[in-house]
Amino acid sequence: MNSTDADQTIGIDRLYKNYEILSEAKDKITEHEAEYKEILDAIKGSAKEKRLASQFIGKFFKHFPTLAETAIDAQLDLCEDEDIQIRRQAIKDLPQLCKDSKENTAKIGDILAQLLVVEDASELTQVHLSLQTLAKYDAKGTLAGIFSQILTGDEATRSSCFKFVQTKFRNLGTEVITKEIEEFMISEIKKILQDVTAEEFHICMTILGSTKLGTSVTGHNELVALSIEQAELDGNIDPIAIDDEVVERYIQCANHALPYFSSQVESTKFLKFMCEKFLPLTTWNIIGATEQQDQMQLRLLKVFAEMCKFSGQLDKPSEKIEAIFNVLQEYMPLPPFDSEVIDENPSFQFSHAECLLYALHALGKQFPEFFAFSTEPNKLKEFRSRLQYLARGTQGYIKKLQESVKGKTPEELKSEENQIKITALKTTSNISALIRDLFHSPPSFKSIVNLSWITKTTANNQQERGQKRHAPITFGSKSGEGTDDNKKARNGNEQRVYTPPSGKYSNKVQNYSHKNRSRGGFRGGNQGKNFRRY
Repeated sequence: MNSTDADQTIGIDRLYKNYEILSEAKDKITEHEAEYKEILDAIKGSAKEKRLASQFIGKFFKHFPTLAETAIDAQLDLCEDEDIQIRRQAIKDLPQLCKDSKENTAKIGDILAQLLVVEDASELTQVHLSLQTLAKYDAKGTLAGIFSQILTGDEATRSSCFKFVQTKFRNLGTEVITKEIEEFMISEIKKILQDVTAEEFHICMTILGSTKLGTSVTGHNELVALSIEQAELDGNIDPIAIDDEVVERYIQCANHALPYFSSQVESTKFLKFMCEKFLPLTTWNIIGATEQQDQMQLRLLKVFAEMCKFSGQLDKPSEKIEAIFNVLQEYMPLPPFDSEVIDENPSFQFSHAECLLYALHALGKQFPEFFAFSTEPNKLKEFRSRLQYLARGTQGYIKKLQESVKGKTPEELKSEENQIKITALKTTSNISALIRDLFHSPPSFKSIVNLSWITKTTANNQQERGQKRHAPITFGSKSGEGTDDNKKARNGNEQRVYTPPSGKYSNKVQNYSHKNRSRGGFRGGNQGKNFRRY
């Protein structure tokens, strides 16, 4: 045995001896501070001494309050060790420092939150387990530490903390997440929502929706109010200056509000903003970049149509209805003057038309006088002509689609291509029903229409609304199978989602990334992490 092995043996034997002394001391344990100090000093020893020291530090931590800071620093040194085995052991033992000393939980929670960005999978798993153990000792203190990193950590740490709360913490059950803890979590997330990115907003709203807020009308009102605030619906936005970022923010916020609208929680503010800011033709025609304009406009129209069902009484409804009417006409061309081509299959964007006809039908009942066009008889004549032409094209498409799926087995109908055709049938059937009502004189608003993209699955799982939409339904002038928009959707290219810059959907979040941080980084490769100490 060489001298190094002999020294190691002496150190390990001494550690076990100190452990025995402290374990057997019982009420007189505080008289053995020297033995505990030797355990703390062992973090400078061999790998085995370090792992043993890690286990013993937490075991006797509560008995030596005057050495608390020294003990915490010693444990953190082990968490920063270059040896991954030592780090994993130290991370596993960190919660023991708080088992009987809850005043340290927030501090240890903060440290473990910093470790959520470690690269090694086994090390990360141990961080998750340690945070969950810590939460069982003191959930509020653990959350306080995690939220501290969300507020002051770098972007990677902040993101990891959000995901941990969403995927791990929320699964700890009611024994850990009591009413008090849920209230604390809701309060902290509301503070965080003042300064979040788009992805963070999605996570925050998902977490909040899983709390008591998602189970009551009062809570639904709160969640909708948070979406309204995030969408900045009360802001003074010039319709001429609206860009894709503003539109995308509106779509995302509206989709998060959608599950909570009802007869008691109205969507009126979202509808008002849409009609006043997005639907004026000068604005509508510039929404979306050139190659994705139809997609962004369609996503906007879909969420708008879904919200119309929950509208309260609109202020100046005639103006809102006229805005919808004007955009609808963009998707309802006049029939050609040449009688020789009148019977050819016309080209329509049926998905866009469905949304706008539905909105006109849903909100038109608030001011049916609009459709009289008493001072503009030519406008009424033109509108009816457009409706007739769209109805003709719709009936032609319905006939082709019915022939296409006729005789198919239930299994064959499950194919992606046939599902697109079935959705197209729903779309065109809805358009036919809406046209019949609007063609009445005066218009009728009796038909009950279920929007074509709302399935039983999406209705029962409204939190996921907006994540998967059907392809836009069009009908080309020379093709019975639709335009290239359908082909792109079948190839998986449908809906390239616009990603806004970081910040409160724009420019505010940058403030967090440089606040109150004095952290180092990794020492290279997959070595230990230097923490922000207290």
